Amino acid sequence: MTEGPGDGDGEDEAAGAARERRREQHGWYFYDFACSVYSTSVLTVFLGPYLTSVAKAAADARGYVHPLGIPVRAGSVFAYTVSVSVVVAVLLMPLAGAAADRTGRKKPLLAAAAYTGAAATTGMFFLDGHRYLLGALLLIVANAALSVSTVVYNAYLPQIAGPEERDAVSSRGWAFGYTSGAFVLILNLVLYSGHDSFGVSESTAVRICLASAGLWWGAFTLVPLRRLRDRRVPQSGEGAVGTGWRQLTATLRDMRKRPLTLSFLLAYLVYNDGIQTVISQASVYGSEELGLGQTTLIVAVLLVQILAVAGALAMGRMARTYGAQRTILGSLAVWTLILVAGYFLPAKAPVWFFGLAAAIGLVLGGSQALSRSLFSHLVPAGKEAEYFSAYEMSDRGLSWLGPLVFGLAYQLTGSYRDAIISLVVFFVIGSVLLARVPVRRAVAAAGNTLPERI
Repeated sequence: MTEGPGDGDGEDEAAGAARERRREQHGWYFYDFACSVYSTSVLTVFLGPYLTSVAKAAADARGYVHPLGIPVRAGSVFAYTVSVSVVVAVLLMPLAGAAADRTGRKKPLLAAAAYTGAAATTGMFFLDGHRYLLGALLLIVANAALSVSTVVYNAYLPQIAGPEERDAVSSRGWAFGYTSGAFVLILNLVLYSGHDSFGVSESTAVRICLASAGLWWGAFTLVPLRRLRDRRVPQSGEGAVGTGWRQLTATLRDMRKRPLTLSFLLAYLVYNDGIQTVISQASVYGSEELGLGQTTLIVAVLLVQILAVAGALAMGRMARTYGAQRTILGSLAVWTLILVAGYFLPAKAPVWFFGLAAAIGLVLGGSQALSRSLFSHLVPAGKEAEYFSAYEMSDRGLSWLGPLVFGLAYQLTGSYRDAIISLVVFFVIGSVLLARVPVRRAVAAAGNTLPERI
């Protein structure tokens, strides 16, 4: 069989398109590599305890600070600030998503959000003395910017990967993020534990670790900005504000026709809020209530990072045997036991804290990964993008509630143990709601093929 005159050109074009797609995918991975350091080093390890110490230094004799004249326990400042940052993010994300969809110019939006967050994080170097309000403001800006950039970043996935390769591409990006988080934490550990030999004080070492996360975020964002490309889209003439909120409203209205899908989404929002709050407040609990040093906290978070990958793989295998719903329910039972154990954890006992960190790592990645995959079975064909957009928006929309409950519990009782045990309610209610979802009927109602195990 002879080759036609145009066959070689077609093959060359296909090979060139494949190379270009791989190039974009490699660039896309690097945004996770860039921004995950903020989530790990800043939000999970250093900022909570450090901002709390700055707020306590600014507090009155009763332990209260007075932002805008409102009496707030210094120990609640970080939790309240995280809640405010999420509310700000929820207001901004639909606008960014609509602007990206309407104009097709995702790169300028990604750059603006990423460098706003990176600049705010770098500015945390100046957080010292009594400047807790500066720290709160920078945290709000950085958190909101990260959320907005994540919406734009995720919107690239359908454009750079076909349906058959999206799971693998998404997983690689997730792995890049965990890799960078662990690597930078090791560098942080070297600087913090050896700060005397480097000729800096402990507080200066913390501020360097905070600022370096912003520099890392900004530096590696250059890779996706060079490799990703924008696609032209038809102009609708509608404004981003109206389009963003109208699209979200239309999607939620469509979801009302599928109450079983909505039931799962509600369960996820409740228990995932508990998960996010445990992660963001664990370092404050460890330092303030258990009296553990920053080095211990860094090692504990490294342990979580490493075991999260193994835990996700193990829970994936369990789901093939027992089904995703039962496996998630089992993980929520473990989360509840983690909080109960944390309540009784003795102070000044790093070995027990490491054990708790190991347990968190083993259920962290799997509970979230299986939740996403289970939701994918409940999404009607052809509406994947808009349903997952609502999934992410709704996730962010309720994730202020857990930190608020944690902050209020400490505000009312003055005990971080009472604050941490208060989060059990999210896992108990989330488990009850999830157990009541008839997932096999939900899959059928969405018009999807029922898997053998679900």
